[in-house]
Amino acid sequence: MSVDVSRAAVAASAATAVRVNRKRPSPASWVRDGGLSTLVFLLPTLAVFAVFSWGPIAQAVVMSFQQTNLVGPAEFVGLENFERVLGDPLLWTAVGNTLWFALLALVFGYPIPLVAAVLMSEVRKRRGLFAALAYLPVVVPPVVAVLLWKFFYDASPTGVFNTILGSVGIGPLPWLQDADLAMPALVLEATWAAAGGTVIIYLAALAGVPPDLYEAADIDGASVWRKIWHITLPRLRGVLFITLILQVIGTAQVFIEPFLFTGGGPANSTMTILLLIYDYAFANSLGGDYGAATALSIMLAAVLALFSALYFRLTKKWGDA
Repeated sequence: MSVDVSRAAVAASAATAVRVNRKRPSPASWVRDGGLSTLVFLLPTLAVFAVFSWGPIAQAVVMSFQQTNLVGPAEFVGLENFERVLGDPLLWTAVGNTLWFALLALVFGYPIPLVAAVLMSEVRKRRGLFAALAYLPVVVPPVVAVLLWKFFYDASPTGVFNTILGSVGIGPLPWLQDADLAMPALVLEATWAAAGGTVIIYLAALAGVPPDLYEAADIDGASVWRKIWHITLPRLRGVLFITLILQVIGTAQVFIEPFLFTGGGPANSTMTILLLIYDYAFANSLGGDYGAATALSIMLAAVLALFSALYFRLTKKWGDA
Protein backbone atom coordinates (compact mmCIF):
# COMPACT_ATOMS: atom_id res chain seq x y z
CA MET A 1 0.00 0.00 0.00
CA SER A 2 2.82 2.43 0.86
CA VAL A 3 4.51 1.67 -2.49
CA ASP A 4 1.30 2.55 -4.36
CA VAL A 5 0.96 5.76 -2.40
CA SER A 6 4.56 6.70 -3.15
CA ARG A 7 4.10 6.02 -6.85
CA ALA A 8 0.94 8.11 -6.89
CA ALA A 9 2.75 10.96 -5.14
CA VAL A 10 5.64 10.82 -7.63
CA ALA A 11 3.24 10.80 -10.56
CA ALA A 12 1.30 13.75 -9.14
CA SER A 13 4.48 15.76 -8.54
CA ALA A 14 5.70 14.98 -12.06
CA ALA A 15 2.41 16.11 -13.57
CA THR A 16 2.59 19.29 -11.51
CA ALA A 17 6.13 19.93 -12.71
CA VAL A 18 5.06 19.47 -16.32
CA ARG A 19 2.22 21.96 -15.85
CA VAL A 20 4.52 24.47 -14.19
CA ASN A 21 7.27 24.15 -16.81
CA ARG A 22 4.88 24.26 -19.73
CA LYS A 23 5.35 27.57 -21.51
CA ARG A 24 2.93 29.43 -23.72
CA PRO A 25 4.03 28.95 -27.35
CA SER A 26 5.49 31.96 -29.13
CA PRO A 27 3.88 33.30 -32.34
CA ALA A 28 6.69 31.77 -34.44
CA SER A 29 6.26 28.31 -32.89
CA TRP A 30 2.47 28.64 -33.22
CA VAL A 31 2.87 29.23 -36.97
CA ARG A 32 5.35 26.35 -37.30
CA ASP A 33 2.96 23.99 -35.49
CA GLY A 34 0.24 24.66 -38.05
CA GLY A 35 -1.77 27.26 -36.18
CA LEU A 36 -1.88 29.65 -39.15
CA SER A 37 -3.13 27.02 -41.58
CA THR A 38 -5.77 25.96 -39.06
CA LEU A 39 -6.93 29.57 -38.74
CA VAL A 40 -7.14 29.90 -42.55
CA PHE A 41 -9.36 26.83 -42.75
CA LEU A 42 -11.55 28.19 -39.94
CA LEU A 43 -12.00 31.66 -41.43
CA PRO A 44 -14.94 30.76 -43.74
CA THR A 45 -16.77 29.09 -40.88
CA LEU A 46 -16.08 32.01 -38.56
CA ALA A 47 -17.25 34.46 -41.23
CA VAL A 48 -20.52 32.58 -41.78
CA PHE A 49 -21.06 32.31 -38.03
CA ALA A 50 -20.40 36.04 -37.58
CA VAL A 51 -22.77 37.07 -40.37
CA PHE A 52 -25.68 34.81 -39.51
CA SER A 53 -25.32 34.58 -35.72
CA TRP A 54 -23.54 37.59 -34.25
CA GLY A 55 -24.70 39.94 -37.01
CA PRO A 56 -28.43 39.73 -36.13
CA ILE A 57 -27.58 40.04 -32.43
CA ALA A 58 -25.60 43.22 -33.03
CA GLN A 59 -28.40 44.56 -35.25
CA ALA A 60 -30.95 43.80 -32.52
CA VAL A 61 -28.87 45.70 -29.95
CA VAL A 62 -28.73 48.72 -32.26
CA MET A 63 -32.46 48.46 -33.03
CA SER A 64 -33.31 48.44 -29.31
CA PHE A 65 -32.16 52.06 -29.19
CA GLN A 66 -34.21 53.07 -32.23
CA GLN A 67 -37.83 53.85 -32.99
CA THR A 68 -38.55 51.83 -36.11
CA ASN A 69 -41.20 49.69 -37.75
CA LEU A 70 -38.90 48.62 -40.62
CA VAL A 71 -41.07 50.65 -43.01
CA GLY A 72 -40.10 54.26 -42.33
CA PRO A 73 -36.67 55.63 -41.42
CA ALA A 74 -35.27 54.61 -38.04
CA GLU A 75 -34.92 57.27 -35.34
CA PHE A 76 -32.46 57.01 -32.47
CA VAL A 77 -34.34 57.35 -29.17
CA GLY A 78 -31.78 56.14 -26.63
CA LEU A 79 -33.29 54.33 -23.66
CA GLU A 80 -36.91 55.30 -24.43
CA ASN A 81 -37.75 51.79 -25.68
CA PHE A 82 -36.55 50.25 -22.42
CA GLU A 83 -38.47 52.85 -20.40
CA ARG A 84 -41.61 52.22 -22.41
CA VAL A 85 -41.37 48.46 -22.01
CA LEU A 86 -40.71 48.71 -18.27
CA GLY A 87 -43.64 51.09 -17.93
CA ASP A 88 -46.06 48.83 -19.78
CA PRO A 89 -48.45 47.20 -17.26
CA LEU A 90 -48.81 44.25 -19.63
CA LEU A 91 -45.11 43.46 -19.16
CA TRP A 92 -45.58 42.57 -15.52
CA THR A 93 -48.65 40.53 -16.42
CA ALA A 94 -46.51 38.63 -18.94
CA VAL A 95 -43.69 38.19 -16.40
CA GLY A 96 -46.14 36.87 -13.80
CA ASN A 97 -47.72 34.48 -16.31
CA THR A 98 -44.32 33.24 -17.44
CA LEU A 99 -43.28 32.62 -13.84
CA TRP A 100 -46.60 30.88 -13.20
CA PHE A 101 -46.04 28.67 -16.24
CA ALA A 102 -42.49 27.90 -15.05
CA LEU A 103 -43.71 27.06 -11.54
CA LEU A 104 -46.44 24.74 -12.80
CA ALA A 105 -43.96 23.10 -15.17
CA LEU A 106 -41.53 22.52 -12.29
CA VAL A 107 -44.16 21.20 -9.88
CA PHE A 108 -45.88 18.89 -12.36
CA GLY A 109 -43.66 18.58 -15.41
CA TYR A 110 -40.30 18.19 -13.67
CA PRO A 111 -41.00 15.08 -11.50
CA ILE A 112 -42.98 13.17 -14.16
CA PRO A 113 -39.98 12.29 -16.40
CA LEU A 114 -37.98 11.20 -13.33
CA VAL A 115 -40.78 8.96 -12.05
CA ALA A 116 -41.30 7.50 -15.52
CA ALA A 117 -37.57 6.83 -15.93
CA VAL A 118 -37.31 5.12 -12.52
CA LEU A 119 -40.31 2.92 -13.30
CA MET A 120 -38.91 2.01 -16.72
CA SER A 121 -35.53 1.16 -15.21
CA GLU A 122 -37.27 -1.41 -13.01
CA VAL A 123 -38.93 -3.10 -15.98
CA ARG A 124 -37.10 -6.25 -17.02
CA LYS A 125 -38.80 -6.82 -20.38
CA ARG A 126 -39.58 -4.45 -23.26
CA ARG A 127 -37.82 -1.52 -21.65
CA GLY A 128 -36.84 -0.24 -25.09
CA LEU A 129 -40.47 -0.26 -26.20
CA PHE A 130 -41.55 1.84 -23.22
CA ALA A 131 -38.66 4.27 -23.82
CA ALA A 132 -39.68 4.62 -27.48
CA LEU A 133 -43.31 5.28 -26.50
CA ALA A 134 -42.17 7.90 -23.98
CA TYR A 135 -40.06 9.62 -26.64
CA LEU A 136 -42.78 9.49 -29.31
CA PRO A 137 -44.37 12.89 -28.42
CA VAL A 138 -41.01 14.57 -29.03
CA VAL A 139 -41.13 13.36 -32.65
CA VAL A 140 -44.52 15.00 -33.24
CA PRO A 141 -44.10 18.54 -34.66
CA PRO A 142 -45.01 21.13 -31.99
CA VAL A 143 -47.69 22.80 -34.13
CA VAL A 144 -49.34 19.46 -34.87
CA ALA A 145 -49.25 18.53 -31.18
CA VAL A 146 -50.87 21.83 -30.13
CA LEU A 147 -53.63 21.53 -32.74
CA LEU A 148 -54.27 17.94 -31.65
CA TRP A 149 -54.57 18.93 -28.00
CA LYS A 150 -56.73 21.90 -28.93
CA PHE A 151 -59.18 19.37 -30.33
CA PHE A 152 -58.94 17.40 -27.07
CA TYR A 153 -59.65 20.60 -25.09
CA ASP A 154 -63.01 21.15 -26.78
CA ALA A 155 -65.16 22.80 -24.10
CA SER A 156 -68.38 21.11 -25.24
CA PRO A 157 -69.68 18.04 -23.38
CA THR A 158 -68.66 15.93 -26.39
CA GLY A 159 -65.02 17.04 -26.21
CA VAL A 160 -62.47 14.27 -25.69
CA PHE A 161 -61.33 15.27 -22.20
CA ASN A 162 -64.81 16.38 -21.12
CA THR A 163 -66.22 13.05 -22.27
CA ILE A 164 -63.64 11.20 -20.16
CA LEU A 165 -64.31 13.40 -17.12
CA GLY A 166 -68.06 13.17 -17.67
CA SER A 167 -67.87 9.39 -17.24
CA VAL A 168 -66.89 10.00 -13.59
CA GLY A 169 -69.32 12.87 -13.07
CA ILE A 170 -66.95 15.81 -13.63
CA GLY A 171 -67.39 18.70 -16.03
CA PRO A 172 -67.73 19.78 -18.70
CA LEU A 173 -64.79 22.16 -18.17
CA PRO A 174 -64.04 25.27 -20.25
CA TRP A 175 -60.37 24.34 -20.64
CA LEU A 176 -59.04 27.19 -22.74
CA GLN A 177 -61.86 29.65 -22.16
CA ASP A 178 -61.35 29.95 -18.40
CA ALA A 179 -58.65 32.25 -17.02
CA ASP A 180 -57.86 29.83 -14.17
CA LEU A 181 -57.74 26.66 -16.27
CA ALA A 182 -56.00 27.95 -19.39
CA MET A 183 -52.44 28.02 -18.02
CA PRO A 184 -52.59 24.55 -16.38
CA ALA A 185 -53.98 23.23 -19.67
CA LEU A 186 -50.98 24.67 -21.53
CA VAL A 187 -48.57 23.18 -19.00
CA LEU A 188 -50.20 19.75 -19.37
CA GLU A 189 -49.65 19.75 -23.13
CA ALA A 190 -46.12 21.15 -22.86
CA THR A 191 -45.20 18.46 -20.32
CA TRP A 192 -46.55 15.71 -22.58
CA ALA A 193 -44.64 17.11 -25.55
CA ALA A 194 -41.24 17.58 -23.87
CA ALA A 195 -41.03 14.88 -21.20
CA GLY A 196 -39.77 12.15 -23.54
CA GLY A 197 -36.35 13.69 -24.10
CA THR A 198 -35.79 14.10 -20.37
CA VAL A 199 -36.89 10.51 -19.76
CA ILE A 200 -34.17 9.28 -22.13
CA ILE A 201 -31.56 11.39 -20.30
CA TYR A 202 -32.60 9.96 -16.94
CA LEU A 203 -32.60 6.40 -18.29
CA ALA A 204 -29.04 6.88 -19.53
CA ALA A 205 -28.01 8.25 -16.12
CA LEU A 206 -29.73 5.40 -14.29
CA ALA A 207 -27.83 2.88 -16.39
CA GLY A 208 -24.64 4.16 -14.76
CA VAL A 209 -25.79 3.42 -11.21
CA PRO A 210 -23.92 0.31 -9.97
CA PRO A 211 -26.41 -2.53 -9.42
CA ASP A 212 -24.35 -3.67 -6.42
CA LEU A 213 -25.76 -0.74 -4.45
CA TYR A 214 -29.33 -1.93 -5.00
CA GLU A 215 -28.38 -5.50 -4.16
CA ALA A 216 -26.80 -4.37 -0.89
CA ALA A 217 -29.92 -2.32 -0.13
CA ASP A 218 -32.10 -5.38 -0.77
CA ILE A 219 -29.99 -7.42 1.64
CA ASP A 220 -30.45 -4.73 4.29
CA GLY A 221 -34.20 -4.85 3.70
CA ALA A 222 -34.50 -1.32 2.30
CA SER A 223 -37.84 -0.36 0.79
CA VAL A 224 -38.25 0.94 -2.75
CA TRP A 225 -38.62 4.51 -1.48
CA ARG A 226 -35.41 4.26 0.59
CA LYS A 227 -33.50 2.91 -2.41
CA ILE A 228 -34.72 5.79 -4.55
CA TRP A 229 -33.98 8.39 -1.85
CA HIS A 230 -30.56 7.11 -0.74
CA ILE A 231 -29.20 5.61 -3.98
CA THR A 232 -30.99 6.79 -7.11
CA LEU A 233 -31.45 10.50 -6.37
CA PRO A 234 -27.90 11.11 -5.03
CA ARG A 235 -26.48 9.43 -8.14
CA LEU A 236 -28.65 11.65 -10.37
CA ARG A 237 -28.00 14.87 -8.46
CA GLY A 238 -25.86 16.45 -11.17
CA VAL A 239 -28.20 15.46 -14.00
CA LEU A 240 -31.24 16.62 -12.04
CA PHE A 241 -29.76 20.07 -11.44
CA ILE A 242 -28.72 20.48 -15.07
CA THR A 243 -32.19 19.55 -16.33
CA LEU A 244 -33.64 21.96 -13.77
CA ILE A 245 -31.56 24.85 -15.14
CA LEU A 246 -32.40 23.93 -18.72
CA GLN A 247 -36.11 23.69 -17.92
CA VAL A 248 -36.12 27.12 -16.30
CA ILE A 249 -34.45 28.57 -19.39
CA GLY A 250 -36.87 26.75 -21.68
CA THR A 251 -40.03 27.76 -19.80
CA ALA A 252 -38.93 31.40 -19.85
CA GLN A 253 -39.13 31.22 -23.65
CA VAL A 254 -42.54 29.57 -23.96
CA PHE A 255 -44.33 30.84 -27.06
CA ILE A 256 -45.91 28.14 -29.23
CA GLU A 257 -48.46 26.96 -26.65
CA PRO A 258 -49.96 30.35 -25.69
CA PHE A 259 -49.76 31.61 -29.27
CA LEU A 260 -51.61 28.68 -30.85
CA PHE A 261 -53.88 27.72 -27.96
CA THR A 262 -55.21 31.03 -26.67
CA GLY A 263 -53.35 33.95 -28.28
CA GLY A 264 -52.60 35.23 -24.78
CA GLY A 265 -56.19 35.10 -23.55
CA PRO A 266 -58.57 34.82 -21.92
CA ALA A 267 -58.12 38.25 -20.30
CA ASN A 268 -54.33 38.07 -20.84
CA SER A 269 -54.12 35.09 -18.47
CA THR A 270 -51.69 33.28 -20.82
CA MET A 271 -49.78 36.30 -22.12
CA THR A 272 -46.07 35.40 -21.83
CA ILE A 273 -42.91 37.41 -22.42
CA LEU A 274 -42.21 36.00 -25.87
CA LEU A 275 -45.83 36.46 -26.88
CA LEU A 276 -45.63 40.08 -25.75
CA ILE A 277 -42.48 40.51 -27.88
CA TYR A 278 -44.42 39.09 -30.82
CA ASP A 279 -47.28 41.51 -30.21
CA TYR A 280 -44.89 44.47 -30.06
CA ALA A 281 -43.39 43.51 -33.40
CA PHE A 282 -46.35 42.17 -35.37
CA ALA A 283 -49.58 43.41 -33.76
CA ASN A 284 -49.83 46.18 -36.36
CA SER A 285 -50.23 44.85 -39.90
CA LEU A 286 -48.42 47.94 -41.27
CA GLY A 287 -45.37 47.29 -39.14
CA GLY A 288 -45.04 47.03 -35.39
CA ASP A 289 -42.74 48.66 -32.89
CA TYR A 290 -39.58 46.66 -33.46
CA GLY A 291 -37.59 48.93 -31.17
CA ALA A 292 -39.70 47.97 -28.15
CA ALA A 293 -39.73 44.32 -29.23
CA THR A 294 -35.95 44.14 -29.47
CA ALA A 295 -35.55 46.06 -26.19
CA LEU A 296 -37.63 43.45 -24.38
CA SER A 297 -35.73 40.71 -26.20
CA ILE A 298 -32.42 42.12 -24.98
CA MET A 299 -33.68 42.23 -21.38
CA LEU A 300 -34.91 38.64 -21.59
CA ALA A 301 -31.60 37.56 -23.12
CA ALA A 302 -29.71 39.21 -20.25
CA VAL A 303 -31.74 37.29 -17.66
CA LEU A 304 -31.31 34.00 -19.52
CA ALA A 305 -27.59 34.70 -19.86
CA LEU A 306 -27.33 34.66 -16.06
CA PHE A 307 -28.95 31.22 -15.94
CA SER A 308 -26.69 30.04 -18.77
CA ALA A 309 -23.60 31.32 -16.94
CA LEU A 310 -24.73 29.45 -13.83
CA TYR A 311 -25.25 26.32 -15.90
CA PHE A 312 -21.77 26.45 -17.48
CA ARG A 313 -20.13 27.23 -14.16
CA LEU A 314 -21.74 24.25 -12.47
CA THR A 315 -21.01 21.86 -15.33
CA LYS A 316 -17.38 23.01 -15.34
CA LYS A 317 -17.07 22.28 -11.63
CA TRP A 318 -18.59 18.84 -12.06
CA GLY A 319 -16.35 18.19 -15.06
CA ASP A 320 -13.23 19.14 -13.05
CA ALA A 321 -14.40 16.90 -10.22
